Amino acid sequence: MNIAIDKKDIKEVYETSIVQQTAFWSEVKTQQGLQSKAFNFKVSNEDIYHDALTNTYTHADFLVLLQPLDSEHSVAYVPYGPEIEPNEEYQGKFLEELSENLRAHLPKKCILIRYDLAWESHWAKENDSFDESGIWNGPPEKKYQEFRFNINTTNWNLKKTNSDILPSNTIFLDLQKDESTLLNSMKPKTRYNINLSHRKGVNVTRVGMENLHVWYALYQETAIRNRIHINDIEYFRTVLSARAEDTASPAEVELLLADSDGQPLAAMFLVIAGQRGTYLYGASSSSNRNYMATYALQWEAMKIAKNKGCLEYDFFGVAPQPDPAHPLYGLYKFKTGFGGELYHRMGCWDYPLDTEQYHRFIAAEMQSQGYHL
Repeated sequence: MNIAIDKKDIKEVYETSIVQQTAFWSEVKTQQGLQSKAFNFKVSNEDIYHDALTNTYTHADFLVLLQPLDSEHSVAYVPYGPEIEPNEEYQGKFLEELSENLRAHLPKKCILIRYDLAWESHWAKENDSFDESGIWNGPPEKKYQEFRFNINTTNWNLKKTNSDILPSNTIFLDLQKDESTLLNSMKPKTRYNINLSHRKGVNVTRVGMENLHVWYALYQETAIRNRIHINDIEYFRTVLSARAEDTASPAEVELLLADSDGQPLAAMFLVIAGQRGTYLYGASSSSNRNYMATYALQWEAMKIAKNKGCLEYDFFGVAPQPDPAHPLYGLYKFKTGFGGELYHRMGCWDYPLDTEQYHRFIAAEMQSQGYHL
């Protein structure tokens, strides 16, 4: 397999529905202190697809974020990229060849490339990976995942990470239906809660930077309630303020606030890129939860995305199955109520460039709460 790679200007990154692979996301991460690079690549379709026509090629690109670890070493991270998805038996070889060609374009002491793959999990495509009720059993142990993924590679160097950075399980909702059909496709309880929120007087509005402090107070309350890491307010300021209109892959960000009689109840970031609306961050108050403000918020976000021409809505993160012990089980129950299809991604895979330093990095990562780009 031969893959030709060339560095490109971030402004020329192709339009995509994957927010994390846009010039907009590069701008967000640059404001947050990370360096980003973009690359074009060309690969023969015969090397990545079944029954491909002879002498045809795929031209695509991907965005890489560079995270310094110390004064010398760094990590290259590819969030939800590359976007193109080769047929399963070619995927490992494709990433191996891509990584070896990318090596020369990265800092000399970059110790690994971490691909956060948005590709569908191999183990979500097979009937025997689901139980009699249609519930996904999940992927097998790491060693079996690695064996299957590295078939056809030369170096057998692709390693499954111990945890994923971006959500590996989500729900995609088709927005090409009319609003009444979307409502009728929801679970009765979800539809009831949307109507209840309206009867309770919940109002959803688009707000701007002047209300970022309102969002952040709700976010802090949510993080403390759910015992999750709290980002600084500046993290969210960059997402709301970043602009990429002069690029080939901009994105729109909407900060939506649900309130009742002026009391903030819930808020969320909706990002629109390409033909997809993504629910990126959400927060809610512990007070007046019986107002069902989060239901009104999601329904409004779906309608906004639809009216802006989006074909699908990404709920961005759920438990992989209805397991009450899973920390995202509550989100699974909430988000599945709106309809849509559960989608299981491959998640994070590493391609070590320096084996010794890589083992040190993994050992340190397991002892920490993880680094998140």
